[in-house]
Amino acid sequence: MFDINKIIRKNIKNLTPYSSARDEFWGDASVFLDANENPFNFPYNRYPDPLQRELKLKISKIKNISPENIFLGNGSDEPIDLLIRAFCEPASENIVAIEPTYGMYKVAANINNVEYRKVLLDENYDIKAEKVLSASDKNSKLIFLCSPNNPTGNYLNEEEIKVVINNFDGIVVLDEAYIDFSSHKGFLETLINHPNLVILQTFSKAWGLASIRLGMAFAEKGIIDVLNKIKYPYNINLLTQKFVIDALDDYDKKTNWVETILNNREKLISELKTMPLIKRVFPTDANFFLIKVDDPIAVYNYLVDKKIIVRNRSNVTLCEGCLRVTVGTDEENKALINALKGFE
Repeated sequence: MFDINKIIRKNIKNLTPYSSARDEFWGDASVFLDANENPFNFPYNRYPDPLQRELKLKISKIKNISPENIFLGNGSDEPIDLLIRAFCEPASENIVAIEPTYGMYKVAANINNVEYRKVLLDENYDIKAEKVLSASDKNSKLIFLCSPNNPTGNYLNEEEIKVVINNFDGIVVLDEAYIDFSSHKGFLETLINHPNLVILQTFSKAWGLASIRLGMAFAEKGIIDVLNKIKYPYNINLLTQKFVIDALDDYDKKTNWVETILNNREKLISELKTMPLIKRVFPTDANFFLIKVDDPIAVYNYLVDKKIIVRNRSNVTLCEGCLRVTVGTDEENKALINALKGFE
């Protein structure tokens, strides 16, 4: 059985968290004289709700999950960092992650002086649970899996993911930032069955809100309580909270955007597959995909000259010769296609 007390750092377990004025009182009142705030310029003079209660209630209805199982961070990078800080002792414990994958897992590990162990994906960019688990030892506290994976775009084998979750004594962090673009539902519906699972999702992709920096972490209450214990007191500002609350009232807009992006993805991939320049277009469950070309640096620089920016991933393990292309609007996709037709 998963026991959070066996993996949490001792100093974090014994930590007395900072208690803000808004932690001590939340509700209706007419006079607030408790937080040393300027009494003018309402509502921006007031500190935001440190636990984002109203926003979490809205998210809980959409995701069909209790507010007590939701943590909101400044992007998904905040919970990534907090999980490492809470559960990994610097210079002695480690995390395991697939390779290639989202680069911030490694950066956050290095910042926290935690060993980062890489497990190569197979030739289809998929995982083998046995390899992932074999890379862990008694000092492994977290395993990071990204599905759909970045930069490869593919959805990882669900059965292999389940084997990892069910056979790891620490926490498995499943990053589902791109799940809205996949035909798979992901693991959120089964979260209750996995007390050692943390699922990351975001408002940056399908919701078109990358600039407001709001990420979501879903987990059992004990893990969420630890994250709330060590986060900065007012980590999500009032403007972000209000903006997302309003965005959630227009769920159909997000649904239509996703449908449009998926249609554009299909058209763009079909067009690229006809071009001799493109040696391969890799399968994807995301709003981006990898293409393979003979000279990725030359193609990348050529596109830059045309004021079209893609991502050069040719220096990433297992992505040799590859560029990563994000699906844009019809006009943006046509500009890319026309530019590539002119490459010599």
